Amino acid sequence: MEKKRWDCTALPKGWKMEEVTRKSGLSAGKSDVYYFSPSGKKFRSKPQLARYLGNQMDLSSFDFRTGKMLMSKLNKNRQRLRYDNNNQNKGKPDLNTSLPVRQTASIFKQPVTKVTNHPNNKVKTDPQKAVDQPRQLFWEKKLSGLNAYDIAEELVKTMELPKGLQGVGPGCTDKTLLSAIASALHTSAAPITGQLSAAVEKNPGVWLNTTQPLCKAFIVTDEDIRKQEELVYSVRKRLEEALMADMLAHVEEAASDGEVLKEDGNGSEDMESV
Repeated sequence: MEKKRWDCTALPKGWKMEEVTRKSGLSAGKSDVYYFSPSGKKFRSKPQLARYLGNQMDLSSFDFRTGKMLMSKLNKNRQRLRYDNNNQNKGKPDLNTSLPVRQTASIFKQPVTKVTNHPNNKVKTDPQKAVDQPRQLFWEKKLSGLNAYDIAEELVKTMELPKGLQGVGPGCTDKTLLSAIASALHTSAAPITGQLSAAVEKNPGVWLNTTQPLCKAFIVTDEDIRKQEELVYSVRKRLEEALMADMLAHVEEAASDGEVLKEDGNGSEDMESV
């Protein structure tokens, strides 16, 4: 092998470039290029060289084979950099032609960003109220008129709420009250007590507690809990009976299919004996 080493002027001072040419073998005449740092570290590829130099030098226009900077690539990089800077200063136009989509109210808690860095902005915050997201009053009324249908497109019977639950607010129906209680149970970890303030009946828009459903204050008694337990037990009993009947029907059907196959087999044997 023949080795030649010289200073690489395209790289920082102290860097060496070495070219190794093979004299024999199948690869005779071919040459490999290596670079050596001032400390003597050897580099075999351009990616290794770029990782080592990092931000010290831009090697996008560097030719690893010749050890020189390609002026054509260097000019293109400068033009692209100048073009990007001009576009950033001018600002990109908004070419989005899609129609705006209205974001409906969600029952799930979502973060709210508060901007307070304006020089003339003076914000007075309450630590307790700043934690919760503001809610729209009587938003449960948006669900009025919506009904659930089963697979046969028949109206599903709605739940019957206890007589002790009475709605509060303008135009509050049983369906609105049901949706309000369901959303409160889903989103709130606090106990559901209803509207405790008596003034809410006079002016719900002012005295309404948005963290509680749209119903008057109520108390769940032991008798209510006992009735609910009996109802759940009755429904589970009916479900168990239905599953048992379905299983017995499948067993009986499988047994009848086996007898039919056995009779068919006996009939074919009789015909063969004849």
